[in-house]
Amino acid sequence: MTTEIVLIVLLIFAAATLYSSVGHGGASGYLAVMALFSFAPETMRPTALILNICVSAIASFKFARMGFFSWRKFYPFALGSIPFAFIGGGISLPLPYFKIAVGLALVVAAVLLARREKPADQSEVPGDADAIPLPVALAVGTGLGLLSGLTGVGGGIYLSPLLLFSKWTGIRQTAAISAMFILVNSIAGLTANLSQTNLAALPSPAFLFTLAASVVLGGFIGSSFGASRKQSVLVLRRLLALVLLIAAWKMIFG
Repeated sequence: MTTEIVLIVLLIFAAATLYSSVGHGGASGYLAVMALFSFAPETMRPTALILNICVSAIASFKFARMGFFSWRKFYPFALGSIPFAFIGGGISLPLPYFKIAVGLALVVAAVLLARREKPADQSEVPGDADAIPLPVALAVGTGLGLLSGLTGVGGGIYLSPLLLFSKWTGIRQTAAISAMFILVNSIAGLTANLSQTNLAALPSPAFLFTLAASVVLGGFIGSSFGASRKQSVLVLRRLLALVLLIAAWKMIFG
């Protein structure tokens, strides 16, 4: 195994660990790593979605088992997102537009990652499911689902701030809902993408398995840590945000 491959695997593992601790699948991190190492664009989207599924499935299980998942708060967003994630997954953007779309998605993800978390004494506010307007949830889900399918991100990193800012959910409930949101969007997007993408665009089976194993391990570690206690990882999040910005620059201008 070459030094470059080892570095890629370690960075992918680190992204999975950090993202899963807050219920995210890590796609923006995986896309950033792949952009930095000049993966082919047609490889990036399905690979990010596959890794997203691995991590978000683990995070969904962990947070749900701890009692943080709420179906009533989840389904309005999923109703809009799932069909549009499938639609987006079946669309192949021209290369310049794909690179711009992914680059901008990474920029927004970096800004959201770098923000300061809510104080600990507000972290477990349960929120009110009845306060979530159905038209708003459907519109948000539709937009994030389309973005997920088009670029390979799961949408959770964008949904989480909305849930917290609107005080619809507490931090761990937000993580649980975001993880499931990412899981269903990634499955829908990957299903459509692989139906119209040559499987040869994926990394070699051995390399893909290695990447999947690294995110599964990172997902178990991160989601266990996130579900068990309030974490303080602001410095790490901001370092990752810097990596995302560098990758975004490379995607758009490289």
